[in-house]
Formats: sequence, structure tokens, C-alpha cells
Amino acid sequence: MVHIRNLHFGYSKKRPLFQHLDLTLERGHIYGLLGKNGAGKSTLLKNMVGLAFPEGGTCEVLGQPAAKRLPAVLADLFFLPEEIYVPAVTAAKFVEQTAGFYPKFDHEALTHYLVEFEVPAQAVLTALSFGQQKKFMIAFALAANTSLLVLDEPTNGLDIPSKAQFRKLLATAFTEERCLIISTHQVRDLESLIDTVVVLHGQRIVLNADLGELAERLTFATVPEADETALYSEGSIRGAYVIRPNHGGMPGRVDLELLFNALVGEAPALMSYLSQKQPTHEPVL
Repeated sequence: MVHIRNLHFGYSKKRPLFQHLDLTLERGHIYGLLGKNGAGKSTLLKNMVGLAFPEGGTCEVLGQPAAKRLPAVLADLFFLPEEIYVPAVTAAKFVEQTAGFYPKFDHEALTHYLVEFEVPAQAVLTALSFGQQKKFMIAFALAANTSLLVLDEPTNGLDIPSKAQFRKLLATAFTEERCLIISTHQVRDLESLIDTVVVLHGQRIVLNADLGELAERLTFATVPEADETALYSEGSIRGAYVIRPNHGGMPGRVDLELLFNALVGEAPALMSYLSQKQPTHEPVL
């Protein structure tokens, strides 16, 4: 679906944003892209959809160079940026003018999504609040029914009930034929939704791993104090939040926030453990 190899990119030649970056995204997965502010999450997404152009390496989407933005590729790809723009037309008029660019657009699904989001189809889009505009564009993106759906910070501007509705609708719209990648800095918004976590740090992808595999390999716990078995620990008023090897074999909940903090902190013990090849699994790094 998306194949990036040895990607080099920077807005300034003196300060490269990505170097030797590799990433593969496949159908049948919902990926969560995590990274610190300024790490380049939005820029990486723009490279995928052909709105930014690599200085070196390759970025292919649906078997074609992303930078060519071929009509056949664009018809099966939808990108929703963090900062959205809506024209001064009704929602219904926007659909009438735009849905035709997406051959698999599902009008019945759009009607359902708008009802669930409580967005009026006859309202002028510019008259809606930012949150309502965002919900309309999310509904349109889901209804476009493209094989690749790229969402940049989609929950920004949504209230708590709308975030819950977003997760519900995204889960119902997902199929094994689709690939979804969602960039966010609000990790808690995606914990129950994504099946694969991708972490961008230090100009490269430091993790691209299935959450089920991580749950089998790692244990996340709160203990009175960290000991030598901890691969990573953070102090708190409740004791220590720790990541340990999961020797019991019983999968538990993956604490994405703690895992992210460990990876961007470049915890050596955790990085070394994750890089080790497992007898029954592919390496996660």
C-alpha cells in the first residue's frame, strides 16, 4: 500500500528532517503515527500523498510514485489535514461537487455519519463551528471509501463525546481492504482504535509494531519502585510506572503514552530488548 525506502527530506539542506527513513504500511491495518512536536509527522504524511517531495529515496503509494499524484491514485486516496478549509456552500452542495472524484463514494454511509455526528446536511459549511466543520470533513473522508485514508490530528477540535463517536465510526468504516494511518499527539484518543503503532523520532522510524505483539512481549505496571527488571521507568506520586519483559506470556494492555515516552527518551534497555529477534515473531524494530 505505502512503501517508503531510504527517504531523505528537509525544508533546509542544513537541517534534514528525515534521513534513511523506511516505512511500509499494508492493507487491513489502522496505524497510529506518534512523534514529538516538530518530529515531522505532518510532513511524512504529505510525502505519502504527494504534497511534499523527497530529496532522495522513494515513496510509493498504491504501486506508483506519490509525487506524481496520478489521477488513479488520487481517486483511491483521501488526505484530511489538521488545518481544514471548507468553502461557503452547504454540506449537500459540497458533496454534489466533490464526491464524483471518488468512484467508491458511499452516499448512504455519509448520511449515516452526519446523523451520528449531528451535522446538518443543509447548513452552510462556513457557518458551522470548527468542531462541526471537522466532523463533516471526517464523515466525508470515511464515505469516500478510499483504500488509503490519511488523517492528520483528526481529533483536534472535537469535544469528548465527538471523539468517542469518531472512534466508533472509524471502526465501523474500516475493512480489510483499507489502510488507515492517523497522526496524533493525543495518544489516549487512539489507544482503543489502532492495531499498529508507528513512532517517528530522530529523523527515522524507531518503531513499527503490532500492538498484539507488544502486549505479548512487554508488561506495563505501577510498582512501589523500579528494580533491575525494568526496561524503562518513570517516577510518580503513586510509585513508578515501569515497562518490563513479559515472561508470563499473558498479553496485557499496552500503555502507549509510557511506551512513547520511553522510545523518544531513547531508553537503551528497551530499545535493545525490542531489537532482539523472537523465536515466533518477526522483529518489531
